[in-house]
Amino acid sequence: MMNMKVVIFESAKQDSRIKICRDILTDELTKRGAQVILPFTNEELDIRTFVNEGHSIKLDADLAISIGGDGTFLYTAAVVKDSGIPILGINAGRLGFLADLSLQETNDAIKAIVENKFTIEQRSVIQVEMDSHIDLHVPYALNEIAVLKHDNSSMIEIETIVNGCLLNNYQSDGLIIATPTGSTGYSLSVGGPIIEPQSNSFVISPVASHSLTTRPVIICDYAEIELRVNSRSHNYLIAIDGRSQSVSDKTIIRLKKAKHTIGVVKLNNKHFYDILRSKLMWGADKR
Repeated sequence: MMNMKVVIFESAKQDSRIKICRDILTDELTKRGAQVILPFTNEELDIRTFVNEGHSIKLDADLAISIGGDGTFLYTAAVVKDSGIPILGINAGRLGFLADLSLQETNDAIKAIVENKFTIEQRSVIQVEMDSHIDLHVPYALNEIAVLKHDNSSMIEIETIVNGCLLNNYQSDGLIIATPTGSTGYSLSVGGPIIEPQSNSFVISPVASHSLTTRPVIICDYAEIELRVNSRSHNYLIAIDGRSQSVSDKTIIRLKKAKHTIGVVKLNNKHFYDILRSKLMWGADKR
């Protein structure tokens, strides 16, 4: 029998498959002696609204399970924060690099939890500091920080300073600073490299740069980054793992590696390279 507390978070999307998965996990883990905690139900705030409205919760659990896509996983990380609770992701979305187990692998997940046949990868987190009084609610990103132009067609200029030295004045639609975990997300879509999760680095990738010679840059994750934005509309968007907020272009952003990490649970038979080949269909011939 187990002596474990498991908290389950699910996607805000009303999906019968997610509910079935949640019920199976709850029933099977409870049968084995685990205490299952369900912080959000249909009658309460969903996880996205909970985080976006700045609510907080003190969690007492040994494991968190996220059922949804990578977005749900990121919101789960925002709730977990620096509690040290590792997260297992079950994918009911599309691609799923963080939530890399399919719904069909729910029983495999239960078996792995019960038999303790999993590993925990510690993933680095970016901390955001701003010289304004704006409440970011959760100033941490497991995937990336994105600075983006507001709702107009004019590009923005982003003065990017790394460890006190000017890297570049990016003229673009935006700039993404991603962790290795986030390298397969937004950063990848704008041409950034894939970085192995345990690499001690960040990647800086411009979004639709005005200069064709501007390319993504990988830096050490102990670096401190300062961003100063110049915008014709006098404001811009900052997106922290997709949670966006409008700020004045007088606001200076400072980024650094957070003191805490997020534990990502991986089944022993799941390797990052296997996930890459599967999700990106490397070597697959669809003819």
